[in-house]
Amino acid sequence: MRREGGALQLKTYKPRTPGLRHLRRPINEHLWKGGPHRPLTFPKIGHGKGGRNNTGRVTVRHHGGGHRRRIRTVDFERKEPGKHIVERIEYDPNRSAHLALLENVATKKKSYIIASEGMRAGDAVESYRSGIPSELIKSMGGTVDPGMLAAKTAFRGNCLPMHMVPLGTQVYCVGSHPGRGAVFCRSAGTYATVMAKEAVGKKVKEVTIRLQSGEVRKVSKDACATVGVASNPHWQFRQLGKAGRSRWLNIRPTVRGLAMNASDHAHGGGRGKSKGNVHPVSIWGTPAKGGYKTRKKRNVNKHVVQPRVRNQGKRRAKK
Repeated sequence: MRREGGALQLKTYKPRTPGLRHLRRPINEHLWKGGPHRPLTFPKIGHGKGGRNNTGRVTVRHHGGGHRRRIRTVDFERKEPGKHIVERIEYDPNRSAHLALLENVATKKKSYIIASEGMRAGDAVESYRSGIPSELIKSMGGTVDPGMLAAKTAFRGNCLPMHMVPLGTQVYCVGSHPGRGAVFCRSAGTYATVMAKEAVGKKVKEVTIRLQSGEVRKVSKDACATVGVASNPHWQFRQLGKAGRSRWLNIRPTVRGLAMNASDHAHGGGRGKSKGNVHPVSIWGTPAKGGYKTRKKRNVNKHVVQPRVRNQGKRRAKK
């Protein structure tokens, strides 16, 4: 059963069980029905599944259990040049966005990348991080024309250095430094917008991008960026439907501090629903809510020079 509301389509189920009544899932009929490409995976095992460190202590709360998984090794650098063909779009249990399995036309080497919204099997993508191919320069008449270069390279799924991305373009899997992989906009439905290019003479020095949060950042002109929007944009509207499905995802329950004992939390203990008339704090005692009483103290009058009163006691003794 499908429930359509405008452009948003979610898959619903007939409530044969209480867990199916509230289950909502985005419709992704184009996903690969089989397993992952085995050589590019390794099992997720060890203390890391339970939020433990090397001594076995819990360092990340609310982690534990979950279905067994295999980690997909994703290529966030995209340094290999040449034409790549999308073999299939796969579900990845370790992230919200979908993955695309690529095959290099020349070397037949396979790799995983974060799929862009609208990418399908059979599409051709290419990376230009290692430079502009000589065939492309010849097609432009032997010279690099910025407008023509953008028209030939700024396609969905292509990886470009930031100085080659046209202004106003939506990009995802954005890097911050040259020679490194992507660090921004890797979740489902995320993207950044190229706002400006800071140039010294005719050469671009830095590129300004705006994230979806409104934050404006400057990244290197040689940092990587993939044209498009990260896949699976309706992921945020899903509903798990039952607590057990959350446990399958390696998420343990979150207990309120008010429901704990006094030895376990600052809000715990007491009789009934009472937190002891204390300010809201985390389990470690730090303020939990921002405001006048919880903001960090700063030196407001740091620039004011205080008068020297070193010899004030001697002067009073003489009098």
